[in-house]
Amino acid sequence: MASSRASRRVMFKQLVVAAVAWLAASAACAVEVNRATRAELEAVRGLGPGIVGTILDERQKGPYKDWRDFVSRVKGVREATAVKLSAAGLTVGGLAYVGAAAAASAPGR
Repeated sequence: MASSRASRRVMFKQLVVAAVAWLAASAACAVEVNRATRAELEAVRGLGPGIVGTILDERQKGPYKDWRDFVSRVKGVREATAVKLSAAGLTVGGLAYVGAAAAASAPGR
């Protein structure tokens, strides 16, 4: 019985360490659209040289305020693309994309 508890504790500690490592890796993978270089943006899955050029050109006019601003200013990016880019690590203002469907189902709406 004691060895069973000990093995569960070890397994739990390993799980906690793995979860912390995963969270740290996820945070490190985030690419903020308002600060990223061309190379960092091109490393985001789903962003090619054409869209990256548009992102950088539009960013010269001023930082993106939020995802809605980003989607409206970057031709070729709509909700479905924003969802994919966010899942690949792109953030706007440090935030992941929250689609219209998710916002509509939020409490108080």
